[in-house]
Amino acid sequence: MDVKLESSEKCFGGEQRVYSALSEELKCRTTFGVFLPPSALSSEAAGLPILYFLSGLTCTEANFVQKSGFQRYAAESELIVVNPDTSPRGCNIPGEDDAYDLGSGAGFYLDATQGKWKQNYRMYSFVTKELPRMVVAAVGGCVDVTRAGITGHSMGGHGALIIYLKNLEAYRTCSAFAPICNPMQCPWGQKAFPEYLGPDQSSWKEYDACELIRKMQQVTPAKKSPILIDQGSEDCFLKQGQLLPDNLTAAAASKNLPLTYRLQEGYSHSYFFIASFIGQHIAHHAKQLKDP
Repeated sequence: MDVKLESSEKCFGGEQRVYSALSEELKCRTTFGVFLPPSALSSEAAGLPILYFLSGLTCTEANFVQKSGFQRYAAESELIVVNPDTSPRGCNIPGEDDAYDLGSGAGFYLDATQGKWKQNYRMYSFVTKELPRMVVAAVGGCVDVTRAGITGHSMGGHGALIIYLKNLEAYRTCSAFAPICNPMQCPWGQKAFPEYLGPDQSSWKEYDACELIRKMQQVTPAKKSPILIDQGSEDCFLKQGQLLPDNLTAAAASKNLPLTYRLQEGYSHSYFFIASFIGQHIAHHAKQLKDP
């Protein structure tokens, strides 16, 4: 597998790395961050758990790496943290760079089926299938990709939720910061989904967390760690009806799905919000991922 180390920086005793790789799913070269805690750098390191972070609209892999301050907590918790880009890049698709909420930086973590998007915009398959293989190719046996959690912000929170709900055996834990909870009912989703998935709304349901929960069987709470959701009360996108967390909590309650929703007073949609609670999210994942 063609994986290339692009940069590496010492950080809290570990290493913050950025890799690039040629993706078969995306049909382009893509980048992803990998944080290795100090324990992963030992020649005898083996089988550390992994946490994936999915970023939001307009972001690359760099935003989370540079703004969230997660590395301190990941180092303490002995978690390998991986964060991909948010879409394919440079695919020469007409209009791919024309809007912030469609195309470049706006992959919505789905597999597109329509027209000009379907060849490259396969972020769901990239994250769930190809990215774990790339990580193993990059860092070797220090990582155990079967002990995985997933989290994200905004569009990436949407991605984390749907990937977790569609792959409950592959991911032990899930959390999200200000996720797009019900994209079929919000302006962002109603713009992107017809473009990527076509007019048939039955296909949209496969990438909507609320719809995925509604079709689940009743969940026995003891079998899964609660999903953790943090949402800022002063988030402009909450007020604009883009996020719809109440729809998610209602859907979860209807199926007995364990979910902890925390409305954080005074916080916005920014990385200041993420940085304020990322330590608690990493602790949430580390607690469940530490056991083999």
